[in-house]
Amino acid sequence: MKIEDDKAEGSLQERSDAEVFSALKAGQSQALAILYDRHAGLVYGIACKMLGNSAEAEDLTQDIFLSLARSSFDSKRGSLRTYLGILARSRCLDRLRSWRNRQRSLERGRVELQGDAAEDPALEQLAGAEQAVEVQTALAQLSEHQRQILKMAYYEGMSQTEIAKQLNLPLGTVKARARRGLLRLRELLGGAP
Repeated sequence: MKIEDDKAEGSLQERSDAEVFSALKAGQSQALAILYDRHAGLVYGIACKMLGNSAEAEDLTQDIFLSLARSSFDSKRGSLRTYLGILARSRCLDRLRSWRNRQRSLERGRVELQGDAAEDPALEQLAGAEQAVEVQTALAQLSEHQRQILKMAYYEGMSQTEIAKQLNLPLGTVKARARRGLLRLRELLGGAP
């Protein structure tokens, strides 16, 4: 069986990106490894340059290749390499916008807190303590897996890649649990669904 897999991979190695992509769409898992070997450097290079963070660049590269089989790439419209380059740039811009929006929200919240603190520091301290209790209560209602990942990310400051390595879990699992946990927290804390 191993010899047949090696032969199949060898024959795929010789094929064009479009043919290897078709094999991936048909369920041949070794096709993903071939495409990754051919183009991961390009995707990682773009992500690293745009994001300025190697761990984030690795996460983005992995995300792009894991979603490649479900992508809408059409070889009649261009090369896979071009498609991956454009996709990497687009995803980087999405992340940068998200970071910028998050930063703006934090800044607004910080300004609001500073304004309230100037009025009554004791009141702000009390409100902060109440909010901390609400968050702890909501965290207790999450699954153990979600709670563990969110605590590692937000209380210990670990990246999702670091969490995946420490817990010996696939990165996609860590991301999914974190997202479900955050959505559940938003729901429990009375945020928008």
